[in-house]
Amino acid sequence: MRAKLACLGLLFTILISSCSDPASVGLELAPGNNQVGVFFAEFDLPAEVVLLDSFETTTNAARRGILAVGHEQDDFFGVTQATSYSRLSYSSSQKRPEADAILDSVFFTLRVISVNGTDLDQPKSYSVHKLNEQILDTVYFNTDKIPFQESALASSEITFNETKDTTVRLQVNQQFASEVFELYKGSREFSNIFNFRQYLPGIAIKAKEGDNTTIGLQQGENTGFIFYYHNLADTVASSFRITTSTSRGFVNVESDRSGTPTASVQEYRTAYDVGNKVGAKANLGMVIKINTHPIDEFLDSISGIVFNEVSFEMGEIESFPETQNPLFSGYLYLTDDTNNFIRRSIDRNPITVQSTNQPQVETDENGNQIPMVRAPAQVLFNQTSKTYSADITSHINALFRGTLTNKDWLFYGGIVSVGSEDDNFKKSLRQMVVRKDRIKVKAIYSKIK
Repeated sequence: MRAKLACLGLLFTILISSCSDPASVGLELAPGNNQVGVFFAEFDLPAEVVLLDSFETTTNAARRGILAVGHEQDDFFGVTQATSYSRLSYSSSQKRPEADAILDSVFFTLRVISVNGTDLDQPKSYSVHKLNEQILDTVYFNTDKIPFQESALASSEITFNETKDTTVRLQVNQQFASEVFELYKGSREFSNIFNFRQYLPGIAIKAKEGDNTTIGLQQGENTGFIFYYHNLADTVASSFRITTSTSRGFVNVESDRSGTPTASVQEYRTAYDVGNKVGAKANLGMVIKINTHPIDEFLDSISGIVFNEVSFEMGEIESFPETQNPLFSGYLYLTDDTNNFIRRSIDRNPITVQSTNQPQVETDENGNQIPMVRAPAQVLFNQTSKTYSADITSHINALFRGTLTNKDWLFYGGIVSVGSEDDNFKKSLRQMVVRKDRIKVKAIYSKIK
């Protein structure tokens, strides 16, 4: 029993390697006992932050688009504001009110599917504004914005408490509501979608400064205006909607990082050393660049071994309020000195570290081995330990065998894929901050006899 306990104690002994002495990484767990031959290594990976450019935030309700609306402030990222823009649409098959119909009430509803912030027992304010220009059939990025009217079409305060999935109502400006109702009965403005967009180009939805909360809005029938009315001969009320259904939208993000560690981050696609901490923030497009050169040093220092288990770990991350969830997960995208995603030439999909027990390479039509992209390794957040981790055993084995070439990584909080809009890094302002000395690789490996 004592021998077993001693062996287990040695198994979890940690040796932190020095980049200047890669040969000292390995430690035999039972010195003098060749029947054990199991080694454990742990080493740090240097990190910087990179601000991505060309960060597309275009959404479409037909593909279950998510609009982020929020205003946040913290010591690392500064002030970040997300304002969402969307077209509106209406159904031509909806029954129109009769000429003498009477308007009863109007609301603007928000289909909230996520709430992330602080002091959620206090009211948060949201407002809807009319755009001065139309949203075009083009790609929009997080730096794009459209001028809108200062006076709100609709606004209200909302207290979420523990509710994170709900539909809420904003009070609509009565003059605007009456105008739309009369036009909807039968006018040129509602004769077709093109005339309608000339009259109402779209909306901007914004949060109040200082609320320190961000919501995710589901585009569709439940985010938009709903008009309740009755015709004089009716015994029951009728309604019609003007909503974000089947509508193009996008999210604009404004960032003021003055006086914070990230204030120096100005140029896109440039790696910055911002001190002893690094971080990633969704929709802002700030990611963590991880220098993997220590992996090369480690692999060059060993031979005749097989990896049993290798993990990538970040954390414990910096503390955060209980109601302000950090990034749920991330992925490790291969990059180079340009700090762009490295993409495969055959399909332009970005290359990621692949999951363990999945193929790491495949053969193209010319018989060449190329990196696989079908099963990216998900770096998951553990709520208990406050750490992110991923099993990268198969990836490290492929590097060790020379099947893959080692590259630096970008830790990005979503899936980037050609033809897909399902990217969680564009649906919120979630973030995480971690000390650089808490970004590590841990490996258990054995000698081959």
